[in-house]
Amino acid sequence: MRILYGVQGTGNGHITRARVMLPALQALGCTVDFVFSGRARDAYFDMVPFGRYRCFKGFTFANRQGAVQWGQTLWQADMAAFYRDVQALNVRDYDLVLTDFEPVSAWAAKRQGVPAVGLAHQYALRHRIPGTARAPWLGLCLHTFAPAPVQLGVHWADFDAPILPPLIAASHHTATTDEGFVLVYLPFENPDFIRHWLKQLPQQRFVVYAAVRQTVTDKNLTIKPLNRTTFPVDLAACSGVVCNSGFGLCSEAMVLGKKILTRPQRRQIEQGSNAQILQQLGRATVMKQFDHAVLKPWLAQAAPPKAEFPDVATAVAQWLVAGRHHNSHALVADLWQQSRHVALADTEPAAVIQNWV
Repeated sequence: MRILYGVQGTGNGHITRARVMLPALQALGCTVDFVFSGRARDAYFDMVPFGRYRCFKGFTFANRQGAVQWGQTLWQADMAAFYRDVQALNVRDYDLVLTDFEPVSAWAAKRQGVPAVGLAHQYALRHRIPGTARAPWLGLCLHTFAPAPVQLGVHWADFDAPILPPLIAASHHTATTDEGFVLVYLPFENPDFIRHWLKQLPQQRFVVYAAVRQTVTDKNLTIKPLNRTTFPVDLAACSGVVCNSGFGLCSEAMVLGKKILTRPQRRQIEQGSNAQILQQLGRATVMKQFDHAVLKPWLAQAAPPKAEFPDVATAVAQWLVAGRHHNSHALVADLWQQSRHVALADTEPAAVIQNWV
């Protein structure tokens, strides 16, 4: 089976999910080619597993000081280039286009009549989940951005919809330790401010991942460049994670039993919704501002139990190869039956999304 896998490059969570899916598909004899869009080619890292992948411009969010700049985002969107890329991408030689919210491959499949399946966290937001009621237009926008006749969302609960548990790399189902430091990954925030904020707690060690070329020690901070080898090691050894409310990292922290202190990226509906659901799961403390009055009591919290999710990637790969694309009910039900320690509270917490829309 020949598959073209389109991956949204604006967030590392999309790429991480593709890393998990690739060996599951190859184990079933599939030939998989990759398309990425949403960031410059030289901004990707550790891409050897994807072979001779293709890159397109696609679309990306403009960010400043932790907030999405919607005006600039729309201004920099190059619709003419997007149309040319869709026209140029020939997908007719593939049996299936699998899109992780990647618009060029999704629209090419739609225009050329090639079967397509969407597998992404964003497809979950098309359904009635906490934190999206204030954005009734969201479902249509998400469907239009990267359309696919069959769409599987990915989230921490199924919400009575075709939504799967997170796809987690096997390396994250390992033994963990608590070496006393806190891992910090806040790529959308001002790095100088984050340093200043963390150094005001000199007794607490922080390992900060940021856009630096080499590891730097600054008092109680160890600042490291992004690296797919060292990051999982530090994640498994930390006492907790301070991060934005992206789906991928929060999922990995849950599986490792790490407490989470999260600040949703402002004006980003997905992250506001994620933060609200993390609260409802009892998995995170949500902060609106960088406040030591929130950070200090969070540091004293105990670790939560490890969330348990099955091998979603293998189940999805088998489902795709079997061609049962228009019936996902059994797949979804079976995978959630195998999941543990991810129960939603009966009542929703106060909405945190309003300050991020």
